[in-house]
Amino acid sequence: MHLAYPAVLAVLLFCTGLYGVLARRNAILVLMSVELMLNAVNLNLVAFDVWLRDALHSGQALTLFTIAIAAAEIGIGLAIVLAVYRNRGSSDIDRLRDTAETDEAETVPDGDDSDDGDDGDGTATASGTGTEDQATASAGKAKKAEATP
Repeated sequence: MHLAYPAVLAVLLFCTGLYGVLARRNAILVLMSVELMLNAVNLNLVAFDVWLRDALHSGQALTLFTIAIAAAEIGIGLAIVLAVYRNRGSSDIDRLRDTAETDEAETVPDGDDSDDGDDGDGTATASGTGTEDQATASAGKAKKAEATP
């Protein structure tokens, strides 16, 4: 068997997977593309094992380890994607860049300057000590905890 045929097929599989990882925006399609890349590596391992006529068949043994790692990766990856989809409503990778959770009660609207503790003459008053902010934040966290199932 010529080594060129499986090597060319592995290169095509790997390039297809690489394109899928770089161009796709859906997390499940990205995981499928990673699987294509791992299968290209497996094909190379088996092809070189056959070509070298290794008595220990180390290429095939490494392929079994790679398949086991790929199965674990896809299981954990799908669990993460499903959890993100339940929380966010989308598995779009562009929307997942902002993964930090923000508490709506802790954020102050841009035009609200009433409780900033400034009299307007540059001196701070005692009303801006932050105790109201802490009470609002804890009430917001309690409300958020009640809302989550």
